Amino acid sequence: MEKLFSYGTLQLEQVQIETFGRILTGHKDKLIGYVLSEVKINDAEVIKTSGKDIHPILKYTGNDTDIVDGTVFDITPSELSQADEYEVDEYVRVAGQFQSGMQAWAYVCAATESART
Repeated sequence: MEKLFSYGTLQLEQVQIETFGRILTGHKDKLIGYVLSEVKINDAEVIKTSGKDIHPILKYTGNDTDIVDGTVFDITPSELSQADEYEVDEYVRVAGQFQSGMQAWAYVCAATESART
């Protein structure tokens, strides 16, 4: 199983059903070193699935006091690929550090991630 952190539209049941064909199970956790921002989505399919053209996005700060609440879902490797297809180019998938000590994937702002490497 894979672990995927969601802080936005992937927490919506309608998005889970459209993307994965099922409602996901998970638990609350907190991602460290990021702040929540917004991005305008132009992909018509993503807007149709989520019902929104403004989505939350995480920007890396590296500051341990910057923490974002969300849910870590258990998904299959195939479902992780489906999540990759759902996310638009403004996002990149990275391994995150969580308050629980667990590691999970998170979709974050591609621009801030490329600037930190």
